[in-house]
Amino acid sequence: MEQSSGLRVSDEQRERAAQEIREHFAAGRLSEEELSERVQRAYRARTEEELTALLADLPRLPVSPQQRKAELAERRGQLRRRLLQESGGGLAPFVAGKLVEHYNAHVPFVLGAGTVVVAAVVLSTVRRALDAADRGQIAQPELDDLDRIEREEALPIGAALGDAT
Repeated sequence: MEQSSGLRVSDEQRERAAQEIREHFAAGRLSEEELSERVQRAYRARTEEELTALLADLPRLPVSPQQRKAELAERRGQLRRRLLQESGGGLAPFVAGKLVEHYNAHVPFVLGAGTVVVAAVVLSTVRRALDAADRGQIAQPELDDLDRIEREEALPIGAALGDAT
């Protein structure tokens, strides 16, 4: 609900808004009547504008550890996929160029067939790597910062600050 628009909302968005309203009630910001009214309106909402209006006069809640972990996992998947796409996307033209360079003077027929075969092998390898990344089977050193953030969030506050207690 960061952006207000006339787009239709999903059941998940309605449930998330209702949960936020319940948390504001638990914090004492809403009365029981307001809670009941807003939750009903959240479940009846059809657009993002309607959901945003329900929460407009309430402060943003801090992100829960579960939400933070889900965001980090989603970002990690995006980074893995992007890294593999960019490295694989750069590898295919390089290999094709090297084949052209090598076979250009020797056998013109092999040039076309060899290029097609190598390109198919490279692209299938990249595809398998992307699938493995989506399943979380490939670890990338570029994602160490996300690992560090997850570890810090799992520590007690004093330990994360280097407290010796």
